[in-house]
Amino acid sequence: MNGLRSSQVADAAGVNRQTLRYYERRGLLAEPQRSLGGHRLYPAETVTVLLVIKAAQRLGFTLDEVADLLDAGRHHHGRRPDTGLQARAKTKLAEVEAKIADLRAIADSLRAAVDAGCDDMVTCAGQSGCPIPFTTIAATEARGDTEAHDR
Repeated sequence: MNGLRSSQVADAAGVNRQTLRYYERRGLLAEPQRSLGGHRLYPAETVTVLLVIKAAQRLGFTLDEVADLLDAGRHHHGRRPDTGLQARAKTKLAEVEAKIADLRAIADSLRAAVDAGCDDMVTCAGQSGCPIPFTTIAATEARGDTEAHDR
């Protein structure tokens, strides 16, 4: 029987052996063959699959999303067009761009607070020129919690 042992695959992909087993349980990796001694033997392409999984995670995809993408790739004949990498990448890109916009707004507010010399949140929040809209943020968060609870 040919194949790579768990330690070889893990080392080549930069993960640990527990990650391999976890990905098997999640269905991200096919269950490997076993040697006569009971050792797991993975095909060489397992390293590539692991590298793809780790890269997808770095791009912001969750393991559930990665599993869906891998599954769509395995069954690319007859799959819906909205399940492939193009559609998922566009959706993820929109999410990332929204997060970047939020982070820019946060950075601008914090920069304004530093420039204004704000030192006490409560005192600052009570002033009309407070650069960080503490009361507005709290009210928006509270409305969001209530709306989520009402659903």
